[in-house]
Amino acid sequence: MRDWAKEKEARVSWIKNIVASCGAKGVVFGNSGGKDCALTGILCKAACPEKTIGVIMPCESRQNYTTDSEDAKRLAEKFGIETRIVDITQAKHALTLAARNAINDSDAETVKKSSANVNPRLRMTTLYLVAQTEGCLVAGTGNKSENTMGYFTKWGDGGYDFNPIGDLTVREVYDFLRYLDAPQSIIDKKPSAGLWEGQTDEQELGMSYAEIDDYILFGKASPETKKKIDDIFRKNEHKRKMPPVFGRD
Repeated sequence: MRDWAKEKEARVSWIKNIVASCGAKGVVFGNSGGKDCALTGILCKAACPEKTIGVIMPCESRQNYTTDSEDAKRLAEKFGIETRIVDITQAKHALTLAARNAINDSDAETVKKSSANVNPRLRMTTLYLVAQTEGCLVAGTGNKSENTMGYFTKWGDGGYDFNPIGDLTVREVYDFLRYLDAPQSIIDKKPSAGLWEGQTDEQELGMSYAEIDDYILFGKASPETKKKIDDIFRKNEHKRKMPPVFGRD
């Protein structure tokens, strides 16, 4: 059992040092109303009480505008996090319309996923726009389970200045949130990137986070699950590394 009081103290101190070393004034993070954003926001607020800004950025999905936004506001109210709201739906529609003649639309499923990845990339752009005008750093919100599976968007939610929770599995994120007394509605709802209506992480991954975490933490998995995770890990290795540069790599 991890000592979450010590974990909080260590992570808050680490965030303070990162912010101070960069001469930044505080932190900006995307507040989606999900578990990872909640944990990141709580830790950043503890580290930078004067300037931690959570940006809510709904895009297309009804869930984004209802339960996700409600949970994000609930978190912000409970922990005193400044909130700003940027609706990026029109920006996405304008971009996809402008690019309609440039994309290959022969595969509907590929187009759907490519379009869905525009959302986190627009959110990353929005966070850096806010952060630069405020003299702040952008905090990442991805966990170890997602990172292992490459379950994040390259140059989207994978783009940030630092990540205070990237070493924690989904199971550990939930344990930490319970210790911190995060809103129960955030803890109870199914993990979802909210990329389209009804989308859930586990459905898209084809396995549960419990299976993924058992393998990461204890090396326990069926032969089929182990092979699937190992294959996905190798396939997405490029997401976890800086791009190769000729003459350097």
